[in-house]
Amino acid sequence: MEFAYTILYVDDVAQALAFYEKAFGLRRRFLHESGDYGELDSGATALAFSSRRLMRELGKHPAAPDPHAPGFEIAFATADVHGALARALAAGATLEQEAREMPWGQTVAYVADPQGYLVELCTPVIQA
Repeated sequence: MEFAYTILYVDDVAQALAFYEKAFGLRRRFLHESGDYGELDSGATALAFSSRRLMRELGKHPAAPDPHAPGFEIAFATADVHGALARALAAGATLEQEAREMPWGQTVAYVADPQGYLVELCTPVIQA
């Protein structure tokens, strides 16, 4: 089995794709002609977006994300957390936590995307 993708439910898929391209440098795989689904290339696993409208049509009722009470977070590893944080903020992310050195040696910062999803920017975890 292979982990294929994570889907975030958003109001505007094209807008979400554009934000993640600008804020985090991800490349667009595609946006479906309906505008209700799209994917970004984020390595082995895709970061995907589906419209809340489509999910409601399918009988689902996605809750709005809350960065202060997240159910999950997505994380992007980078050697330059400070630079990634500045880029994300310039693209419209909201600062949730400045970059901090963690006791285990990792540098970590948090932002919220325009929909309210919590995004961690971090250096890779070094395993001993």
